[in-house]
Amino acid sequence: MKLAILDDWFDTLRGLPCFARLDGIDVTIFTDHEPDVDRLAARLQGFDAVVLFRERTAVTRELVEQLPDLKLISQRSVYPHIDVEACTEHGVLVCSNMSGGVSHAAAEMTWALMLAALRDIPRQMESLRAGGWQTGVGKSAHGRQIGILGYGRIGGQVADYADAFGMKAVIWGSEKGRARAAADGRIVAASRDEFFATSDVVSLHVRLKPATRGMVTAADLAMMKPGSVLVNTSRAGLIEEGVLLDALNAGRPGMAAIDVFDEEPISWANDPLATHPNLIGTPHIGFVTEDEFEIQFADIFDQVVAWRDGAPINMINPEAAAS
Repeated sequence: MKLAILDDWFDTLRGLPCFARLDGIDVTIFTDHEPDVDRLAARLQGFDAVVLFRERTAVTRELVEQLPDLKLISQRSVYPHIDVEACTEHGVLVCSNMSGGVSHAAAEMTWALMLAALRDIPRQMESLRAGGWQTGVGKSAHGRQIGILGYGRIGGQVADYADAFGMKAVIWGSEKGRARAAADGRIVAASRDEFFATSDVVSLHVRLKPATRGMVTAADLAMMKPGSVLVNTSRAGLIEEGVLLDALNAGRPGMAAIDVFDEEPISWANDPLATHPNLIGTPHIGFVTEDEFEIQFADIFDQVVAWRDGAPINMINPEAAAS
């Protein structure tokens, strides 16, 4: 079988231990990103299977219709970037392991961004490199309140980090999430308004889906403290489109530390949000660690091997396998 792996920008995967699971498979790794659908379709002609690198490439109906040989898409986690209906209609099986443990990489990235914002590390570095010294005064994490919006595996891990740093972790989210938090002995905010108004840091840990898109509104941000920090390592679409820039200009929150953007890759120099003086931004690297890649791609490669051997696993659209 012929397998294409897309968007492995730093040619990382062939160096992972789990890559050996693909022995005997004709593998081609593409280390660039091809945004044009027609050129991507031309590139993928003749491949039986495609491995996706998270959401870096969208699998649209237009693309699927141009790939008559494609039978399998293997990836991990949620799949808003895949037109599953089109895949099913064209006999393309989508396999994606939806379970798994905590993404320590994402939780650690959240904490790194929060600390960088509280201590204003990027601005201090700029001053040092410019020949200066200290510029401004930071804030300690200890004794402050972190509001965690979304109490899943990553949100729970961030709450544990807060405990270790002596912060007060307060939870908000869905009714089920709040119930889980209460059962774990966590503090649950009395209301959404209280959550945003009293937190020194608000960190987002919610999956992006139609019901959660734009869930953080301009009104929510306007309630935040002037010196507070908004951290987003989940998805940019959780915040109502366009309101974060306005909120930073208004000073509520005082800073934003984000790893995700509405359009990725972002044209940094021309983006008013990315270049805002009170924004710390990173290029969606929350999951980009060797350790996390090994966990994720072990699952992804197992799905490829299982399909090759006639016993597919983690099927999202099993009806496609029967076609």
